[in-house]
Amino acid sequence: MVSTSKIYFKLVVTILFVTLISCGSGGDDINEIEEIEIDETPEDALTTTPTTETNFVWKNWYLSVPVDRGNGSATSIYYAAIESNSLTAAQSEYFYKNSDGSYTMYTKYTGFTTSGGPFALSDGYYCRTELREFWQGNQTTSDNWSMSSGTHILESTAEVVYCEGSGQTYVAQIHGIETTGLVGAPATVKVQWKNGSLVIEYYVKPDNGESWTSTYDEKITIGKVDNEKFTIKIKIEYGKLYYALVCENKSINIDYTFVYDYVTNGYLHDNYFKTGNYFKWNSDYEKSAKVILHKVVTSHT
Repeated sequence: MVSTSKIYFKLVVTILFVTLISCGSGGDDINEIEEIEIDETPEDALTTTPTTETNFVWKNWYLSVPVDRGNGSATSIYYAAIESNSLTAAQSEYFYKNSDGSYTMYTKYTGFTTSGGPFALSDGYYCRTELREFWQGNQTTSDNWSMSSGTHILESTAEVVYCEGSGQTYVAQIHGIETTGLVGAPATVKVQWKNGSLVIEYYVKPDNGESWTSTYDEKITIGKVDNEKFTIKIKIEYGKLYYALVCENKSINIDYTFVYDYVTNGYLHDNYFKTGNYFKWNSDYEKSAKVILHKVVTSHT
């Protein structure tokens, strides 16, 4: 029998689902194809004993940075490299630890995305420095959760230092995966920092049994945080979506507020949380955005 500490395999998760993302009040749509290709469970991730920081449990995440991994796709970084501070110089341009224990998540359009690349400008692809949840710490993209039972919470404390270009970056998400018997991998709930305001974009039930896409999304502005530190909380409780928001410097303290009932409306996809700096810009290679992540915790009960 082969020891599990020697297992190294590559999983390719290809999401061939095209979503339409509405950007801005004009409702203009941009095609986005999200394809994730990562090397699953590298040996050092199996043999390294994880350490837990107060504000981060890195074994529950992997990091994507817009650096070419050698095949034209963005680079995936696992918890062992983050904990040991062993990122390369190129990777550390996009993600690095600050003296207060927070992490800077910088990004710009490089052409190297989770869908592969490099891509020409304005082709509907975006770069991100973003964390993807492994909620059970299994270091595999099959590590996801269902809305149909339990309570699932993301609490992400961040501040957008600046955001150039269109002034838009996604700081938190609930993302669906391709699930047996279902079509697509919906970006079901997205929290966007848009020119200082936080906007929740969430998919609602499609017509006539169609797939869950941004064709059927709703948007609500929940508060203006500007460049101050804030904590956004997203909760799924037995299929129902709630949000909460705290920003002390703006005197914002919104308790959990109901948004939408996914399970009652037939949503069946498995899901994972994301947080970071998913910069909604691909019109040049110069504009950039910087987000500081102070804390991220999840719970699943």
